[in-house]
Amino acid sequence: MTEIDCRGLPCPAPVLALAKAARDRPDGTELAVVADDPAARVDVPAWCRMRGHRFLGEDSAPDGVPRYRVALGA
Repeated sequence: MTEIDCRGLPCPAPVLALAKAARDRPDGTELAVVADDPAARVDVPAWCRMRGHRFLGEDSAPDGVPRYRVALGA
């Protein structure tokens, strides 16, 4: 799983970073966005729905910052 560190970045930067990381990666690739921006909790699942990816859920990075897991493709 590739982790994208978006700590300290305001909306919409975490979703933009996710979209950039997803570009040219095959279906089944798992990505995780670590973001302390509260909007990411809504934005990442919404991005998945709009782009046809699977939102795998939320957990926490070792430092306690929320981490949002995504699998590319349906």
